[in-house]
Amino acid sequence: MIQLEQLSVRAGSFHLQGLQLEVPTGQYAVLMGRTGSGKTTILEAICGLKRVTAGRIRLDGREVQQLKPAERGVGYVPQDRALFQTLTVREHLAFALEIRRWPRAAIVQRVNELAQLLGLAHLLPRKPHGLSGGESQRVALGRALAARPSILCLDEPLSALDDETREEICALLESVRRATGVTILHVTHHRGEAARLADRLFQLREGRICEVPLTTAR
Repeated sequence: MIQLEQLSVRAGSFHLQGLQLEVPTGQYAVLMGRTGSGKTTILEAICGLKRVTAGRIRLDGREVQQLKPAERGVGYVPQDRALFQTLTVREHLAFALEIRRWPRAAIVQRVNELAQLLGLAHLLPRKPHGLSGGESQRVALGRALAARPSILCLDEPLSALDDETREEICALLESVRRATGVTILHVTHHRGEAARLADRLFQLREGRICEVPLTTAR
């Protein structure tokens, strides 16, 4: 579950305050809003990448606003994917696990599980240069899922993809959700994504999060 209670976040001169949001455990929520409205800032606050100035963030009933990002149980896929050009796909999938000092055998097993789930087995020796947009998104998603987070935050995960690849990644996200039971908060301005994926639809308007009927996206 994701709960924001009277949350205030500052990013330079940009400020959001009094944010309220609740996403039940295991559901797929989509947050829509205009460019520059603060959607990414909200995701980064949940992940621990933006400082919270007031209010609470509860994830699965636990207050996390004072915790470090690695302690929150959140996987994050940023809009630019932020892949490391010097690492192979295998090393990307292992990255979060090595930081957490998982045993080597457990890392190998988890990397193989992710490669199977995300269709990356044939790409494990490759580096990001030369990967397609869809392949890069699969790698970024695998890195975010590696440590088995209970929450997954996605920032415009389907942007800059062609229609065929967009459909492919939509199907993959549905498959990942079924396989893992992860609670997802997906930021976009694309109504088609919301109509395809969302259980709950929210809009960020004038600094306030409002839940709206799913028919709004159709």
